[in-house]
Amino acid sequence: MMPEMDGYEVCQQLKLDQRTKDIPVIFVSAIDEVLDKVKAFAVGGVDYMTKPIQEQEVFARIETHLQIRRLQENLEEKNQKLQIALRQVKQAQNQLIQSEKMAALGQLIAGISHEINTPLGAINSSIQNLAAFFKQDIKTIWDFWTSIAAEDQAYFFDLLNNISPSNLSSREKRQIKRKFIQQLETQGIQQADYIADTLVDLGISAEKIELFIPLFRQAKGIEILDKAYQFFSLKKSTETIKSATDRADKIIFPLKSYARYDLGTEKRESDLIHGIETVLTLYHNQIKQGVEIIKNYTELPPILCYPDELIQVWTNLIHNALQAMEYQGQLMIDVQRENELILTKITDNGPGIPEKIMPRIFEPFFTTKIAGEGSGLGLDIVERIIDKHQGTIEVKSCPGKTTFIVYLPLILKGSSAADKNFQDQEY
Repeated sequence: MMPEMDGYEVCQQLKLDQRTKDIPVIFVSAIDEVLDKVKAFAVGGVDYMTKPIQEQEVFARIETHLQIRRLQENLEEKNQKLQIALRQVKQAQNQLIQSEKMAALGQLIAGISHEINTPLGAINSSIQNLAAFFKQDIKTIWDFWTSIAAEDQAYFFDLLNNISPSNLSSREKRQIKRKFIQQLETQGIQQADYIADTLVDLGISAEKIELFIPLFRQAKGIEILDKAYQFFSLKKSTETIKSATDRADKIIFPLKSYARYDLGTEKRESDLIHGIETVLTLYHNQIKQGVEIIKNYTELPPILCYPDELIQVWTNLIHNALQAMEYQGQLMIDVQRENELILTKITDNGPGIPEKIMPRIFEPFFTTKIAGEGSGLGLDIVERIIDKHQGTIEVKSCPGKTTFIVYLPLILKGSSAADKNFQDQEY
C-alpha cells in the first residue's frame, strides 16, 4: 500500500485511471465491520475478505472475478458488433431508393429488434444473476463452508460432480420426481417433495440418490443441497451467456452482408476455382467428419470479377449444402466452360427442397431453418451478387439431390456502364 493512502483511496485512484479502472479489486482486512465493507464496495471493490484468510479461497475468488470480467468484456464486444450492424442497416436504408429494396429493408429492420433483443435479453438476465451472487450471496459462502463438517463438504462436492441436467419433458420430470419421493420417504427423509424437486432439476440420477440419504437425514442437508443448486445456477448462467453470444454472432454476419453497399468498386482478375478451394478449406473441419467431396474442374483462364463477393456466393451455397446433408453425405462441385460462360454446379445428396417452397427460396428473409439458425438472407445475397456479375443462378432439386448452377460470363460486357451499375448496387 502507498504510504500516504489507505486501501480505499488506492481503489478510488485505480477506478479513476482508464488503464486500471477495470481491474477487479479485492479488499483484505483484519476489520470485520459492516461499515468498512460497505465503504469498500462503494469505492469500487468487488469483494471483501477478513483475516485470517485461506490461500485456496483467495485464489478461487480471484479466478471468479477474473472470469466475470472476461464475460463482461465479451458482452461489451458483442454489443459493439451489434451496434455496428444496426448502424450499417440504417446507412443502407438511406442509400436504397428502389421501392422493392426499401420494402425488403423495412422487413429487415422490423425483425432486427427481436432477433437482437432475444440473445441480449438472455445475456443480461444471466449477468444480473451472476452480479447478484457476487454482490450478496458470495458473502455467505465462507460462513456456510466453515459451518459444515468435512464429511458434509465431501457430500457438497459429490452433489456438484453428479449434476447432469437433461432436456426432459415436464411429464418425464414428474414421473422421476414421484419415484424420488417414494425413495426418500421409504428412508424416512423429511421434506421429500422439496428435495426430490431439486434433485430432478440438478439431473441427479436415481442410482445416485442412495449416496446422499445420510446427508438428507442431517439438519444441514437441505442447506447443502440448496448451495449446490446455487452453484449449478451460476454455471447455467455462464453457459447461457456463451450460447447467446454465439447466436448474436449468427445474427451479425447476414446483417452486415445485407447492409454493406460499398464492397468492391473495382473488378480484378481472379481464379474462380481458387475461390471455391478457399471456402472448402474454411469448412475443412466440418467436411472431414463425414462428407465426401467430388471435384470436376476444367482448366479456366482468370476472370474479371469481384473475388471477395464470389467467395461469399460459394460460402453460402456450400454452407447450405453441408447443412442440408447434416454434414454427412456427398458434395459434388463441377466447374466447366461452355462457350463464353463458366458453369459452376454445387450438388448435395441431402433430402432435397420441397416443391412447394422452391419458388420462394431466393426471397429475402425466407428461411426454413429454426428460429435463431438463419435470417433467410443468404440466397437473396447470392442472387444479387451473381446478377452484379451479369450472371444467372438456377436450382434443380428432387428427393435425395439438389443442384445449384451458377452461370458467369468470361468477359463482362459494357465495362464502363457496367462498372457504374455495379457500384450503384447494394447488398
